[in-house]
Amino acid sequence: MNFGVPKEIRPFELRVGLTPAGVYGLTQAGHTVFVEHDAGAAANFDDNEYRAVGAQVVYSAEEVWGRANVIAKVSRLAPREYPLLHSRQTVLSFLHLAVASRDLPQALHSAQVTAIAYEMIQTAEGHLPVLTPLSQVAGRHAPVIAGELLESARGGRGILLSSIPGVPPAAVVILGAGSLGANALRAFVGMGSQVTILDTRADRLEALCEQFNGRITTLFSTPYNLQRVLKFADVVIGAVLVPGQRAPVLITREMLRTMRKRAVLIDYAIDQGGCAETSRPTAHDSPTYVVENIIHYCVPNVTARIARTASHALTNAALPYLLEIGARGTAEALELDAALRHGAQVLNGTVTE
Repeated sequence: MNFGVPKEIRPFELRVGLTPAGVYGLTQAGHTVFVEHDAGAAANFDDNEYRAVGAQVVYSAEEVWGRANVIAKVSRLAPREYPLLHSRQTVLSFLHLAVASRDLPQALHSAQVTAIAYEMIQTAEGHLPVLTPLSQVAGRHAPVIAGELLESARGGRGILLSSIPGVPPAAVVILGAGSLGANALRAFVGMGSQVTILDTRADRLEALCEQFNGRITTLFSTPYNLQRVLKFADVVIGAVLVPGQRAPVLITREMLRTMRKRAVLIDYAIDQGGCAETSRPTAHDSPTYVVENIIHYCVPNVTARIARTASHALTNAALPYLLEIGARGTAEALELDAALRHGAQVLNGTVTE
C-alpha cells in the first residue's frame, strides 16, 4: 500500500505525521511511503533520515497526495489541501470536526474519502490510545508555559511555581483529571506548586489522592467549588474533554473577575472550543491576550512547541493502526477494529453520526 506524509501547512504546525522510525515500520512491512521534502524539518528530521529507512522523498504536496492511498497527517486539513483529496483515499489526522468549519466535512464528502480522527479512536474501555500520548506531552509541558507567563517581564504576577523558605508556592487549579490533567498535576507537584484538581469522577479523584499521598487537594467539580478555588488561583489549567463534542464552558466572565489580577489561564480545551467563556484560539506567534485582567493562553496545537517529542509520541501511537490498515485495507481494518472504527468520522464520503 502507498502511504503519504505531507508537510503540514497550517501556521506554526511544526510536528510531522510520521517520524523516520514510523516510516521504517511501514517500509519493513512492505509498504511504500512518500514523504514530502522537508516534511519533518521543523521537528529536526531531515530528508536523508527518511531516505535511509526506505522513504521516497518527493518535492510537491500534489505528488504525495496523488500517489498515496493513505495520508498520515497531524493537523486537520487546510482549505488548500481539499483539492488534493481523491476518491477512496484514507486520511488520518486530528480532525476536531465538532469545531471545524463546515467546509471541511463538505470537502471530505465531495472527495468520497474516509477520514479517521486520531482524537476519536477509542477502545471499549474509553481509552483514547492516539490522543493520550499527546495529552501526556501537553500536560507535562504545562509548567514551562505557566512559569513563563507568571514572570513579571511577561506581565504576570511575578511569582515562582515552587516555594522557597518563607515564601509560598503558586496555587494551581486543574480542571479535569483525564490524561492531560493528571500529567499536568504530576508536573506541577514535581515543581513544588500547591495544586487543586477538580473532576466529576470520584474514582479518578480517589486514585490521584492515593497516588500523591495527600500532597494535593481534590474537589468534586461543581460551580460552587470552582468559584471558590478560582479566587485563589495563580494558574488555571483547562483540561476538560468530551470526545467528539464541544468542550463544556465551565469558567464564566464573572468568575474571572473574582480571580487574582494577572493570573494565568491555559485552556487546553481550545481544540474543542475552550472551557472558558472568554477563550478564543491563538497562535504561537501571539499566544496570549488579557481579558478581565487574566492572561489567556489558548493555542490549539500547543505540543508543536516541542515538535520532535510530540511527533515521536504521535508516531508511536498511530503506527499500529497504520500497519493494520496497510495489512488489511481500510474497510477490513475498520470492520475488525472497534477502536479504529470509532475514529472514522467520514466513510467513503458519508459523515458518520
